Amino acid sequence: MAAAAGALLPGDGIVIAGKLYSGVALTLDTCLLPHERVHCSPSRAHGLSARTEEQLRNRMCEMIQSAGILLGLPQVAMATAQILFHRFFYCKSFVRYCAETVAMACLQLASKIEEEPRRVRDVLNVFHHLRDAAGDRCRGPMLLDDSYVSRKSDVIKAERRVLKELGFCVHVKHPHKVIVMYLQVLECEKNTRLLQMSWNYMNDSLRTDVFLRFSAETVACACIFLSARVLQIPLPDRPPWFLLFGASEEDLMEISGCVLRLYTLQCESLAALLQTVEEMRSVLDTQYNSSKQAGLVSGTETPTDGFSPASKAASPAENQKNHDSPLSRLALKNACRKITRDGRKRLSRSDERRCDRCVPSPPRRRRSRSVSSPSPGHTHSHRQQRSERERARRKPYSTHRR
Repeated sequence: MAAAAGALLPGDGIVIAGKLYSGVALTLDTCLLPHERVHCSPSRAHGLSARTEEQLRNRMCEMIQSAGILLGLPQVAMATAQILFHRFFYCKSFVRYCAETVAMACLQLASKIEEEPRRVRDVLNVFHHLRDAAGDRCRGPMLLDDSYVSRKSDVIKAERRVLKELGFCVHVKHPHKVIVMYLQVLECEKNTRLLQMSWNYMNDSLRTDVFLRFSAETVACACIFLSARVLQIPLPDRPPWFLLFGASEEDLMEISGCVLRLYTLQCESLAALLQTVEEMRSVLDTQYNSSKQAGLVSGTETPTDGFSPASKAASPAENQKNHDSPLSRLALKNACRKITRDGRKRLSRSDERRCDRCVPSPPRRRRSRSVSSPSPGHTHSHRQQRSERERARRKPYSTHRR
């Protein structure tokens, strides 16, 4: 197998068609998105604009943060949920999956990952409260009706979908401790304003996709860099302090620009964003139905001409009925019978069981006593016995013999 596929290298792996295959490596470096994939997400491939996608990510991550606070979750759990949300929607499209359901599933999954589990009902009630609060409506908790059961089932299915799409690689490295450690190296850990502002910038950056494009150490350096610029705190620049932690100035400037753009972005309401996504979904469904009626099949679907059972009108087995052959039935009966000179001999119990297994007898109809009528012979004998009893009862008893 290895000789036919390619050359086997003892320390590296197998070379197949010019590519090296050595195994599956799950590291945090493989979770970072390449630069070319950032600008061609599945949502943009379905016609969603970059601005709408950015606003959806911002608003849904804000809702995850608010829901986590109401549920009493630690900040690490809320950060994990937001990063899982970003990862999922770089694998799938906002047009095909409900953003709110996926957000609830990510928060539920993150609470389990960080060992702070919450009930699905609590997550549903919190998101229900946030949605009503955004619409200036005051309602109570969700009723335990069919809508609640359906909603709960959707969240559970979405949680499984998130795990499947991420390949069960849900580990996230957070820069919370990294910020404190870097400030200790820079001897600025006693500056509480710098520490708190860096922490705030880091929490706000979770609404963007910087954690999918850069490592946690680079994001921590960018938060410290931005906070020091705002507070006008000088940091070592000969050589630049961030080179000590493996970061570059270009990365710090790009991350700082993404974070600052959050405060100037004019976001639409969540209802308007979801309405836009729903319109795009209806357009895609219309296109799919029209192409399906025309017989056109996309490259992502399984072709149905030639080999698929779905292309056949009906299976030939549906029109065929299994009829028992009289010859085979007679052969089975003759094999079970024992013919003697006097005729049929009574079968043993083992032979009767074998015959019953081989040739099933037709089901017997049970007769009800109130419905069934006795045979004429039995009726006549029964009436005769009854009349004799009546005669004996009426006959006078004699005390002496004549």
